Order: sequence, then C-alpha cells, then structure tokens
Amino acid sequence: MPMSNASSDTPGTPQTPAEAAQVVKQEARFGRAFLQAHGWRLLLVFAGLLLPLWAFGALVEDLHHGEIFAFDAPVLQMAHAMANAGFDRAFVLISALGYAWGVVPFDVVLVLGLAFRRRFREGLFAGISIIGSLLLNVAAKHSFARARPDLWQSIAPETTFSFPSGHAMGSMTLAMVLVLLCWSVRTPWGWGWRWPVTILAAVFVLLVGLSRIYLGVHYPSDILAGWSAALVWTVGVYGLVFYGTLRPWQKRTPKGAG
Repeated sequence: MPMSNASSDTPGTPQTPAEAAQVVKQEARFGRAFLQAHGWRLLLVFAGLLLPLWAFGALVEDLHHGEIFAFDAPVLQMAHAMANAGFDRAFVLISALGYAWGVVPFDVVLVLGLAFRRRFREGLFAGISIIGSLLLNVAAKHSFARARPDLWQSIAPETTFSFPSGHAMGSMTLAMVLVLLCWSVRTPWGWGWRWPVTILAAVFVLLVGLSRIYLGVHYPSDILAGWSAALVWTVGVYGLVFYGTLRPWQKRTPKGAG
C-alpha cells in the first residue's frame, strides 16, 4: 500500500521565510537520503530506458538511411490534410501548453507546492520523475540525433533533434505523476478526483501529441517513443519512492535487535 510521510498532525504551509527555508532543508534531506538508498536503482531504470530508446533510434536510422517507419508518413500526411486556420491556432496553443507555457510552469508549482505542504515523499517523486524525464529526453535526442520531419514547411518550426518528443515525454510525465498521486490517496476526497484527473490527463497528453504531428515537427514514432519512455520511467520512480522503504533516512534495525 502506498504510504505518505504526511499525517493528520503534519504542520501546515510555512508562514514565514524561516519556516519555508526549514521546509526546503527537510525536502533536501529527504531527497539526499533517498538517493543514498536508491540512487543505483534509479540509474538502472534510467539506463534500462535509454538503451532501448537508443536501439529504437538506431533502427529508425537504418531504415532507408534515416527515413521513417511505414506508418510515419501516412499519419503525418493525414494530419496535414486537416490543416485550416482554426486548427492552426488551436494546435499552436496546445503545443505551447504542452511544454513552455503549461507543463513546465505546472511542474515547478507542483513540486514546490508539495514541498511547502510538507508532502516530502510526493514532492520527491514528482521532482525525480520530472527532472529524470528531462535528462532522459536530452540524452536520447543527442545520442542519435534524428532530424525533424521536412514533408512541409511547419508554421511552428523547431531546430532541435526530433527523437523522442520532448513535448510527449513532458506531458506524459506530468500526467502520470498526477494520476499516480491521485490514485495513491486513501481519502474520499482523493477517490473523487481519481477518474476526472485520469481522463483529463489522457485527453491532454493525446492532444499534445497530435499537435506535434499536426505541426509537422515530429514523426508519430517520436511521440510513441516519448510516451512509452515517460510512462515506464515515472512508474519506475513511483515504485522506488513509495515502495522502496518507508523512511529512507532512518537506518534499518538489524534483525534480532530490540
């Protein structure tokens, strides 16, 4: 059963700068202890995702000398056939919300909010998931440097590498963090939010992925790889943070002691 470090008598939101600084120190101490206990497991999860992504990228590169999977071009062309001024405005906005204007600010507010409410375990889970997903995306992009699609001139061109999609990974990571946190809450209030959050998160992730294809800045395979990597990474971090140990900063009592 998922356990939270917060309890009914947990102090509320810090009211002074000194209390806020103390909360930050507590969160840092919690995170340091967790990394000391499980850092190598996180590295294994990270490597276990990066290597398959690299292999998938190498496969794409080998197919027709860096061309695309069979389904990539038809899906891109089908999305482009939908193009009109209304969809242009809508998908440019959705794409922006899927990263710089929406996901990134929400990530920051979520982690800080959890920390200041002294939900250290939840904040640690969110922080490691989000930062690790970003690092995983950057590492994968530069490991095999897939070029962006060039089937038409995009109205929102990108200059970075294509595989895997950062928007897909970022939105999926945030969605999974929220869904897993909601489903781990053992209160009537938490139960009431489970399905609404899950449905809204799924719709948002799908729209962000579709926006990147519609804008012609990602192959569908970039989106699928980003979703898959973020999903597995976030679930892996959740398992380590919530099931690895109840209090990672405390030394385990030797068997037979006490």
